[in-house]
Amino acid sequence: MTTDYKVKLEIFEGPLDLLLYLIKRDELDIYDISIERITRQYLEYLQAFKELNIDVAGEFIVMAANLLYIKSRSLLPVDQQPPEEEAEEDDPRWELIRQLIEYKKFKEAAAQLHDRALEQENTFVRGGISTSEGVRPLLLGEVGIFQLINAFQNVIKRVEAREELQQIFGENYTVSDKIETILARVSEGGALKFSELFAEMASRVEIVVTFLALLELIRLKQVRAIQPGQFGEIEIAAAA
Repeated sequence: MTTDYKVKLEIFEGPLDLLLYLIKRDELDIYDISIERITRQYLEYLQAFKELNIDVAGEFIVMAANLLYIKSRSLLPVDQQPPEEEAEEDDPRWELIRQLIEYKKFKEAAAQLHDRALEQENTFVRGGISTSEGVRPLLLGEVGIFQLINAFQNVIKRVEAREELQQIFGENYTVSDKIETILARVSEGGALKFSELFAEMASRVEIVVTFLALLELIRLKQVRAIQPGQFGEIEIAAAA
């Protein structure tokens, strides 16, 4: 494995997107989030980014520090918590919750505007032709980086649970080789389930390299990642 391989994938989503994804994935109440739980899960994602050598914006690190600070405050008795300027509540989570609620409203409004724009593109004009072929291209945003990382983490956990994860001496996997393997499998037709892609792998290095190859193919728009149902298993298909 080439340890200095750097994924050039642009991450358009930010730390608040990740927190909202974690809340939605675990069906949590945004007004009653567990700081201990969400901080642990957030740090697991940062560790996954680090292991995969993916560059993340500094705002992700800032959010991690903020979560750890909120967590440390919440562990102290109220009478021993350090004073916060302009603080109106005793619960240190509330500022974060307010940010999440406002950002969620912003995201929902943006999604509605996007849907309206797509409807307009699909409108036929008298004497003219449609500005769209009726099928919009499937972009990485539809199965975002957080969903992909979550699927990657699940693969690692399943293999570790079977106690089959190995570090084979002298193993040598390259992203280029795995790119060719993935392309060969999706060219056979139909969608390839994410779990099937990693089904026979027992080496952590091979799993990581294969996942990097998948991210690279998505970035190059040679394959697409789809999720038939909400939180269903991700499937990989040729982009054509």
